[in-house]
Amino acid sequence: MLRTRLWMGAILIALAAGVLAFDPAPTFPILLLLTLLLSVSACYELQLLLGPERRPPAWFAVAGVVAVVLANWPANLWGWPDPWRPVLYTFAGVVLAAFLLEMATFREPGHSVVRIGLAVWSVAYLGLLPSFLAQLRWWPADGSLSGPDRRGAAALALTIFVPKFCDVGAYFTGRFLGRHRMAPVLSPKKTWEGLAGGLGLSVLTAWAIHRYLPGLPMDDLSAAGFGLAVGIAGVLGDLAESMVKRDCRQKDASHALPGFGGVLDVVDSILFAAPVAYWWLRG
Repeated sequence: MLRTRLWMGAILIALAAGVLAFDPAPTFPILLLLTLLLSVSACYELQLLLGPERRPPAWFAVAGVVAVVLANWPANLWGWPDPWRPVLYTFAGVVLAAFLLEMATFREPGHSVVRIGLAVWSVAYLGLLPSFLAQLRWWPADGSLSGPDRRGAAALALTIFVPKFCDVGAYFTGRFLGRHRMAPVLSPKKTWEGLAGGLGLSVLTAWAIHRYLPGLPMDDLSAAGFGLAVGIAGVLGDLAESMVKRDCRQKDASHALPGFGGVLDVVDSILFAAPVAYWWLRG
């Protein structure tokens, strides 16, 4: 289990470093491909968790996630004034399409409303929330010497590494010092001691990234506050995914690799951290 966590963490760090260091502006194709890969894989895992009776068609959920993620790119590439408008319009189109699909295939009562709700939720969870991460990469130019690409890279680094290092800190602190369970129903292994260790490391991570990649609108105190807020959001994202798995009576989102809980386990904290980071940095 520990070995799997370590090498999966190393892969994630390498992928994130590639996105930050080698992704050519302004198209950022590596970010696009990585976001699509993770979102689609997580969506597939989520559909398997939901079970055959209540889940929407997998092709529809995946298509909705892909459409919303792709909608982040045109406005930023072509200089449209509001980059969120295509994302929201696309998401609204998915909501309407979910109704139309169930209307066209309706045969008997019992599951249509549930499938519509789960389809919309799946796309919001794995398409709309990652959009906050993608939108951070394009930073408005203001003449700063650090440049918009550098600030976008710093914002992305903060949003990815702060919640993930919070996971690392919580895991090791809880493993060696954990005594008091934090959420025994949702996640019995999480402890308050682990939470304290994770949040401490998330604050330190935010401060270090702020110092190494300056240019964002924050000082040392604001960076510490960012680390605390985004770390808490990441913990809530982890607990939310645990709730989904328990509600579906599953221990892991994926069983493809022993010791690896699935892509959802990798991205759950970042999904909740991304809107908080966007609000803090760009709100």
